[in-house]
Amino acid sequence: MSTPSFADLRRFFAPRRVALVGATEDLSKFGGRCLRQMLDFGFAGEVFPVNPNRGTVFGRPCFPSLAALPAVPDHVGIVLPAARCAAAIAECGRLGVPFATVFSAGFAETGAPAAAALQAELAAAARAAGVRFMGPNCNGLVDYIAGFAMTSTATVAGPRRPAGDIGVVSQSGGAGQVNVMWRAQELGLGISRQVSSGNDADLDMCDYMAFLVEDPHTRVVLAIAERAPDGTRLRAVAARAAALGKPIVMVKVGRTEAGRSAAASHTGAVTGADAVFDAALRQLGILRVEDAHELYETAMLLRQGRRPAGRRAAALSISGGNLVLLADLGAARGIEFPDYAEETRAALRRLVPGFVGVRNPTDMSAGAIGQKDIFAAAARAIAEDPAVDALIPVITFAPAADIRPIAALAAASPKPMPILWTGRCSDDPALTPAALIAEGHAVYRDALPCVAALRRAMQYGEFLARRAGAEAPRRPEGADRDAALRLLRGAGGATLSEAASKAVAACYGLAPPREALAATAEEAVAAAASLGGPVALKVQSPDIPHKTEAGAVRLGVSGEAAVREGHAAVLAAARAHAPSARIEGVLVQEMVAGGVEMLLGATRDAHFGPVLTVGFGGVHVEILRDVAFRLPPITAEEARGMLEELRLFPLLLGPRGRPRADLPALCDAIARFSWLAHDLGPHVAEVDINPLVVLPEGRGARMLDALILRSTPDAP
Repeated sequence: MSTPSFADLRRFFAPRRVALVGATEDLSKFGGRCLRQMLDFGFAGEVFPVNPNRGTVFGRPCFPSLAALPAVPDHVGIVLPAARCAAAIAECGRLGVPFATVFSAGFAETGAPAAAALQAELAAAARAAGVRFMGPNCNGLVDYIAGFAMTSTATVAGPRRPAGDIGVVSQSGGAGQVNVMWRAQELGLGISRQVSSGNDADLDMCDYMAFLVEDPHTRVVLAIAERAPDGTRLRAVAARAAALGKPIVMVKVGRTEAGRSAAASHTGAVTGADAVFDAALRQLGILRVEDAHELYETAMLLRQGRRPAGRRAAALSISGGNLVLLADLGAARGIEFPDYAEETRAALRRLVPGFVGVRNPTDMSAGAIGQKDIFAAAARAIAEDPAVDALIPVITFAPAADIRPIAALAAASPKPMPILWTGRCSDDPALTPAALIAEGHAVYRDALPCVAALRRAMQYGEFLARRAGAEAPRRPEGADRDAALRLLRGAGGATLSEAASKAVAACYGLAPPREALAATAEEAVAAAASLGGPVALKVQSPDIPHKTEAGAVRLGVSGEAAVREGHAAVLAAARAHAPSARIEGVLVQEMVAGGVEMLLGATRDAHFGPVLTVGFGGVHVEILRDVAFRLPPITAEEARGMLEELRLFPLLLGPRGRPRADLPALCDAIARFSWLAHDLGPHVAEVDINPLVVLPEGRGARMLDALILRSTPDAP
């Protein structure tokens, strides 16, 4: 797999010269508003209006065409009818313009085939011309670092806001520029760069995120995705962001299961597009939030760069009600409020005489009101407690003399210290939450956004810790990709039989039970005798993927007469279920008892490619939907993490006197299967091992059934 490349967007965001095709003084038109905003924003470079029907625009010379410009622009904005945009891009290429933004609508967003064809023509013209472009159907960009805005949004009207350290990428104009950028600025936060990229026909949101991740001015990247980005490119961006310790926070709209495919396997039936996207973001370290306000509320804390060492928090206030609310909301999100060390309790008792019941969260009560420096001193003692990973000081109404020391402590502490400020400063109107936020503090007005931001900071810290201590996945010993591909190519049709599917999986070290294929009743009797003990009889047909539903399975069959009868019954049920099915025989398989049934599955996601699914097996997986997802390949340690996500995980630990399952063997099997999914992903649509029986400790795991659906019925 080749490493994705990303455009160098320095001249896109910070051009020296800009042209706007379709410029006008008419502010009722996009071209007029866009040029007016650019000039008012204070862009210091050269600006060339282009319009054959104007001699001047806003007092500046207006040129009839791009070819008539006195110098080649770094970035050209295009506001033309959709049908004329491809020609404008081609002209940019002839002049050597590296970047363009196509604001015009009327392309694929309309859903009309002719409009989609126009967008394809535009993209082809750009490729031929060597021009990279944003859009179409977009609202441009705002760069507070370079002082450049090419957009029509009213959010930049008035004096230019100071540059900040939060980058914003959105496919939507209004959501990115109003719901995130403007509202973050109203809160007191600063933005470094923002793009509203529209249809992403050429440059896409991964290009912009990649640039912002590398940008020294940007500490946190926020994104609103209306369409899922390309999975391979997103993985590369996320890996680089993690290496630099720069968080990415994302809202992904469109959470419904409408994209779920009608699949032949259990895996396909339980794999939803949004569930995969959600799991992939967690695996990549991208923090997913639900709404736009959570983006900047989370960034407010993350931009400080202080990562919690764990999930243990403390809270301090003179308002007991606020502390109860914090504790309830925090605990519901997995935040712990541990007991303090004895040294901390003693320090708090010394600060407030008679303060006997010291606990966390800490209610200083009325004893701290009016006592100079008591609150800050208590906060300092709590912050120094080794059992505390983050501290939430709660301020209601207080004088500046109490608020400023808390802010100073929050700035100096190596631990995150989000401030919950529900009231105001009682003696200094200029000291407001927005003022503290502008100074770099994380200040929240309500408990819920405060604990939500802290929990996500904890999640990011946990991700970085796992990443630092994790080994890269290594191909398991004995895994034979070439042999698996030969077997896959040799199988006819789109669906492999159980035996053929097991043979492919066995190339990766997944062990089947002892079994034999019987074409006749005599062969079945001989196979059962050689296996010894009860056997399972199952029809062998690539056209009957669900043998149980066809009634073509018999379990626990013993004795010659029973085997003959079972052989005939299985074939009869199969022919009744699917009269035209190809039947290769009856699989005679040893009975494997005393284990836990698991499902290992792989499907191909439209954005991320191969996706690994793990859950408890049998027919109930589609009802319980207790599954975990990962992008392969993974290590055995990561496989253990998948298992621990399952609600039924305790069943593997030997509840109520049952034997503990062979977890090391199961984790090894999952890791091996993940390499199968990784290696064969382009060639298979679905892989289903259900059930994989995990035997008691030390006895390993066996795949009792397997199903592989190839990508096409032809050889891959």
